[in-house]
Formats: sequence, C-alpha cells, structure tokens
Amino acid sequence: MKNSTLQICCFGELLWDVYAPDQKRLGGAPYNVAYRLNSYGAQAQLITAIGKDELGVQAQQIVEEAGLSDALIQNNSKNTGTVDVLLDASKKASYTINTNVAWDFIKATPKALEAVTNADAFVFGSLALRQTHNQKTFEALIEQASYKVFDLNLREPHYDLAVVITLMEIADFIKLNDEELELITTLMDITKDSLEEEIKALATLTQSQTVCVTLGADGAMLYHKGKIYTQRAFNIDLVDTVGAGDSFLATLLFGLLSNETPEDSLALGCCIGALVASKTGANPILSQEEINQMMGW
Repeated sequence: MKNSTLQICCFGELLWDVYAPDQKRLGGAPYNVAYRLNSYGAQAQLITAIGKDELGVQAQQIVEEAGLSDALIQNNSKNTGTVDVLLDASKKASYTINTNVAWDFIKATPKALEAVTNADAFVFGSLALRQTHNQKTFEALIEQASYKVFDLNLREPHYDLAVVITLMEIADFIKLNDEELELITTLMDITKDSLEEEIKALATLTQSQTVCVTLGADGAMLYHKGKIYTQRAFNIDLVDTVGAGDSFLATLLFGLLSNETPEDSLALGCCIGALVASKTGANPILSQEEINQMMGW
C-alpha cells in the first residue's frame, strides 16, 4: 500500500495530548491524518504552527523522526498547543483544549498557498477555525484547493454550527461521527427513517460527492458518488480512542484517491481505525502482519 505520487495538505492543530503530567504524545487531528498518510507513502504536509518553547522543539523533532516534511510548520511567539486528555471507563476520550496557542495563529504563507494549489487534497477540521486569525488564513488557502476534505471533529465549545454548515457546503468529502450526524441533521431539519437516507439527504443538501459517518462499535457507512457502502466494526480490546478516527479517514481517503474500490477503502479504513484504538496513543506503528490478520488476507 504505497503511493508516492499523492500530495495532500492537512491544515490545523499540532499539539501535545497530555494524559498525565509525565505522559504526553504528539497529536492533533491534522497531524494524525498526515502521519498515517505518510506511512502509506503519500506526500503529506502539515500546515500548522508551533511555539519556540521546549514543547515546540520536541514536536519538530518528532515530526522529523516520523519522516514528515516540516516545510510548512511555522514558528511564532505563542506556546505550543496542549490538550488534557481524559479516558472514561469505556476508554472514550474527552478533551480540555488550551486556547491562544501557536496553532491558533497560522499564516497563509506563499509556500503554504503553493502547496495547497498543487495538492490532490486539502484536509481540514473545525477546531483550527475557532479564532478569527485562522479563519482568514483558511479562506486564503481554501481558494487554492481542488479537492476539499472536511472532518468535522467537533469539540465543545470550540465551534460555531453556522460555520460548520458553511464548511460542509464547500467540502467535496465530509467525514463525521454518529453523534455529529445527529446534531447536524437536527440543525438542518433532516428527518429521515434510516441512517442511509439521512446521509443521502446530507450529501444532497451540501452537494458533497462523498459523506462518511463513523458509527463506533457499529462500523461505518459511506456515501460515495451516489451509492451507499457499509462496513461492520472489527472486534478489538479497546485501549484508547484518540486518533482512531483520524487514521480511519487517512486510510479511506488514500484508498479513494488511489482508485481503490469504495468497499475495499472503507473496510481497510475500519481495520486501521480499530487497530489504532487497540493501542495507546494516536499514532501507533502498525505491522503489515496484524493488518493482514485482521483483514483476513
């Protein structure tokens, strides 16, 4: 599963997931997506900002060690972003996201604009658009994007639902979870008898060719170019849900852009997301052997 011709830009937060005072891991949804895409051989670049503090130095080092390009990672005078992560009894994560940090102040540099122009896909979420500065940066970047991928990734209280709907309307590919779908369908007055019909209605209203809803223990459902695809969940011992959805998205997107079938792309996405959730941290290394075993290859 290697494809070195795909160029993908991921815009937004690069931060430290802090599980305990002495336990932290580099994360942020755009970074997690870029990391997994890079592991498949795609040329994934992260448009973000870190501080000039020790956490920023450590973040830059880890990005380089992961083999990701740091060409579009900016430095500014703010602190590098951190998030306090709490896992409940079911291993589901909740987040306290610190504000006024480096990634809240990303610039639309000439290099970033050029990268987005040349990219096969531009991936973004709602969190990095919580402040006016990044909203203006995003407006400049999105104008250059040929294929727009929006992962809602809603985090209370860091989003405006009116903005979220606008972002959905400009996206070619929308990814959200079942809880987010319930929120959005209520807001958009979508009342259908089935999940499939809700997803189709959402795709129609937003004029998006691809909509994917992750369903936790029930797998995922994908609307792609007029057709619906479903995938059951894989059985795992759940350890940590952080980053699982990001690896799922990276895998699904990579498959679709590489002209794999929607069925195969969705199945592998669910497999990779499950394997990530069976390990600690957002970006564990996955062996081909364990992927093959779970997929039955």
